[in-house]
Amino acid sequence: MYLTHFGLSEAPFSITPDTSFYFASHSYQEGLNTLLFAILSGEGFIKITGEVGTGKTLLCRKLMASLDTSFKVAYVPNPYLEPKSLLMVLAEELGIKVASNTTQHALLTALTHGLLDFARKEIKVVVCLDEVQAMPIETLEALRLLSNLETEKRKLLQVVIFGQPELEIKLNHASIRQLKQRITFEYQLDRLSRDEMQYYLNHRLIIAGYQGSRVFSGAALTLMYLKSKGVPRLVNILAHKALLAAYGKGKRQVGIVDVFAAASDTKSIESLWRKLRLNSLSLSVLLSVCGAALLALPK
Repeated sequence: MYLTHFGLSEAPFSITPDTSFYFASHSYQEGLNTLLFAILSGEGFIKITGEVGTGKTLLCRKLMASLDTSFKVAYVPNPYLEPKSLLMVLAEELGIKVASNTTQHALLTALTHGLLDFARKEIKVVVCLDEVQAMPIETLEALRLLSNLETEKRKLLQVVIFGQPELEIKLNHASIRQLKQRITFEYQLDRLSRDEMQYYLNHRLIIAGYQGSRVFSGAALTLMYLKSKGVPRLVNILAHKALLAAYGKGKRQVGIVDVFAAASDTKSIESLWRKLRLNSLSLSVLLSVCGAALLALPK
């Protein structure tokens, strides 16, 4: 590949959420600070939303890596779980032993005893759930009921939910409105600005071992931002393919032609923007309906 050609020790633009490549953009750092403050304050429910590819999973992993040994963290990446399956996963993540054929009631009892044991040891339990916009309503309700557990002093369980913007639509469902009311802190991740994208690219190259001169030309950076709109996942995909294109021509710098080639070879750009437009439309419709309902109320 192009690693030796550019003097790199590892791939700089993988789309897997590697915290060693974490870049503290304004939005990322503000999101992380919000999470840490809320968790250290003992808040029960925290919500983080962001468009596809903005780095919610990376932020989640950065949060988990930032918590010390006074915290026990359970990470649930799979949202497609029925209530009992979620409880089983939580028990496994927290090291609470339960039989595979146990009833849901017995499972809840075991979790309660386990959480009380953590509390006696002064260990705080944090559950991080990813892609929650896809989680069944009944599972979200089971999560809310589990979060009811508390001592006289604090919650036995703190919950951080990560999801795409349509999560807001799901949380407006009548059957789980109590869950929405419990969210005390929330934050929405933004895309990278044009300047942040340039620093982001340089940061990842340096982490990957690059020590040479400027890799991406100014024109290449401008086109990359136009094509990616600052979405980190798309930036990574375009940068990786543009480096490949430059390497194929024996070049040491990525030019605008290489970014054009990368964008032409990346179908995910079109599909992502289609999804983002649909999300925006869905939220606009929701806001319009809510606005109309408010106007219809008697004065």
